[in-house]
Amino acid sequence: MSKESPLLVKPKKDSEVYHSITPQSANWKYLSFEARKMNQNDTWEHHTKDNEMVIVLLSGNFKVDSDKGSWETVNGRRDVFSGVAHTLYLPKHTAFTLTAMGGELDFAYGWCQAEKDFAPKFVTPEETPIVIFGGDNATRQFNDLVPPGFGCNSLVVREVYTPSGNWSSFPAHKHDERILAADGTVLEPIQEETYFYKFQKPAGYAIQQVYTKDRSLDEIVRPRHNDVVMIPKGFHPVVAEHGFHCYYLNFLAGTDQCLANTTDPDHEWIYDSWTAKDKRLPLVTAKMNQY
Repeated sequence: MSKESPLLVKPKKDSEVYHSITPQSANWKYLSFEARKMNQNDTWEHHTKDNEMVIVLLSGNFKVDSDKGSWETVNGRRDVFSGVAHTLYLPKHTAFTLTAMGGELDFAYGWCQAEKDFAPKFVTPEETPIVIFGGDNATRQFNDLVPPGFGCNSLVVREVYTPSGNWSSFPAHKHDERILAADGTVLEPIQEETYFYKFQKPAGYAIQQVYTKDRSLDEIVRPRHNDVVMIPKGFHPVVAEHGFHCYYLNFLAGTDQCLANTTDPDHEWIYDSWTAKDKRLPLVTAKMNQY
């Protein structure tokens, strides 16, 4: 490739906050995302202001003390392939201090403006729904960290495990045009999305296409370990390199707190073509959380 796509964001070196994506840097409206590493007993003080925020544990353990409650992970994970995330939802106007516990901490968090007040919520690995979706070599695992109906304004968060050689976010779908049914049901929202990648072996990579039907946007990127791909609009399928299991963490924010979408019409037939599930899944379960 002669040049990197503007949709592909590389991690910052020698920085505690190794990713920082904002509406200003991404040239979009709703979603902000960061990833941060901290050493044992390091603290991070923050105020959510007018935003709701979701914190996702990638590796290590943390505790959070806030003006709305305190929470602590006691069975974190060594890495994203060694268990299921702990998830903490914090509403707007929350002041908190996060402390790294028991070695290096790696975590990610996303936020967006919130109109309504919701209660904070701490979700453990044991409480997290796991879904095996798709079929054949498009089978993957969803851990629904903040699913539709969670109790928040518009954030949706999901971690996805795609086995070596499999396709994911497939058949290709989009969520960039708000479409309502006659009864008001949301058929497609406007949502911005980040894909934050990790691989079981750091040399691995995925291939992701981001395209609109008219091809006014048509990018193919090769995300590696700790890279982020921004999805401002369009369809965005993924395939994992053979030999390397792929993880990505999705944050979505926009007009609606849902996962409705529109499939590329050229791909609709694929839903009826699957005959079996990939027996390698699930790649992780809550029983693996022992860190």
